[in-house]
Amino acid sequence: MANQPIAIVTGANRGIGLEVCRQLGERGYVAVLGSRDLAKGQQATAQLQVSNGAIVAQQLDVSDLESIENLRAWVEAEYGCLDVLVNNAAINYDTWQRAVNADLGNVRETLETNIFGAWQMTQAFLPLLRKSPHPRIVNVSSESGSLASMGGGTPGYSLSKAGLNALTRMLAAELRGGRILVNAVCPGWVATDMGGAGGRPVEQGAASVLWAVTLPDNGTSGGFYRDGKPVPW
Repeated sequence: MANQPIAIVTGANRGIGLEVCRQLGERGYVAVLGSRDLAKGQQATAQLQVSNGAIVAQQLDVSDLESIENLRAWVEAEYGCLDVLVNNAAINYDTWQRAVNADLGNVRETLETNIFGAWQMTQAFLPLLRKSPHPRIVNVSSESGSLASMGGGTPGYSLSKAGLNALTRMLAAELRGGRILVNAVCPGWVATDMGGAGGRPVEQGAASVLWAVTLPDNGTSGGFYRDGKPVPW
């Protein structure tokens, strides 16, 4: 990629998103760390030391169109283009719910961030991605959204990730002629605030995302992967 490529990572003030920013910075990217609470994003950024690129915290709520537009305008003014969009923001791993009696208000809230947030970000930043010589969109998904293995439980979260996978397929097909590679990545069960204790190190989950970020120009698009290997839809 060109010198100092620009990447946005949504929901990045902690967990996988924060580690994705760190790994991007180590690879020479300018990683824009999106955080609903700017102070938390700035605090997280201050904890990271990267040797090659840079990490810049910016306020971003993917469920708020005004917030998205403010970031888009800032990125355009500051950099003129965008090379990578990592749609990482996600909420409500609703292990306490079942589909038969789920709080549908809670489910709608989950879909607003986990699907529509990624969709809104993609629509807003497509013009800037099209200016990049090597544009990439990576949707951070989960095997919870795999229809092949889906069972009961976590209805809002699982439905949102299945929807994100479907969005990945549609975007990849529609953008194939525009050089933009679009893939979904399951980072696996990772030891984060959302995933809980016992998962694999966050560095491994983030590396799975970086695999899709750094695909060659003739790389795959429209797939669902973990550690570079296909996950059943």
